[in-house]
Amino acid sequence: MARDSTEGQAIELDWIRHQRWQLNDADYVRMVYKKTSWYTFVAPMWVGAIVLAVLNAGVLFVSGQPWGITSAFALWGSKALQWFGAEPQNWEYWQQPANAKALAGPVLADRISVTDIGIMIGALFASGVGGAFLLHKRIPWRIAAGAVVGGILMGYGARLAGGCNIGAYFSGIASFSLHGWIWGVVALGGTWVGLRLRPLFGHSNPKPVDSLC
Repeated sequence: MARDSTEGQAIELDWIRHQRWQLNDADYVRMVYKKTSWYTFVAPMWVGAIVLAVLNAGVLFVSGQPWGITSAFALWGSKALQWFGAEPQNWEYWQQPANAKALAGPVLADRISVTDIGIMIGALFASGVGGAFLLHKRIPWRIAAGAVVGGILMGYGARLAGGCNIGAYFSGIASFSLHGWIWGVVALGGTWVGLRLRPLFGHSNPKPVDSLC
């Protein structure tokens, strides 16, 4: 364990020292496998799963609704459109009473917006403390295009499905709802398609030997 962790740390430090940023997925997975596979992966994954379950139950207990993520993005985007004179409040999505109330109120009154902001702050803090925060100045155009296209498809799909892998899948299963399991099965099909599209956007697909899976 100590030898692999040390070797993984040496790989990352070598990248930083020689400013090697044009790395593929296999390079990163190999570094993570060695650097964090045991003392910062296996045990923390178990702890993280337990904490995640407890926090999800806490959100349900406090707010009366399961944890969600992506509905806040629709809210933020619609409020931004209102600033430019658009009228998203007339769209069918915002005709639902709960959605209309969220759009009419302040962002910080929306429970999902508050949890999303907390997630982003926590992620920035964790990456900073862990030394993993990195601002990329040059991103290849194919990778940037893939991120934009993928983000749009994921966001649109999450609205059609009534949630993302958190609101529809994780919270669905935690709430003993059949739709969470259906979401997971369909997501496997989407993952199969996505893996075959990754090379078009400059990404390589990890191999079974590249990860703990």
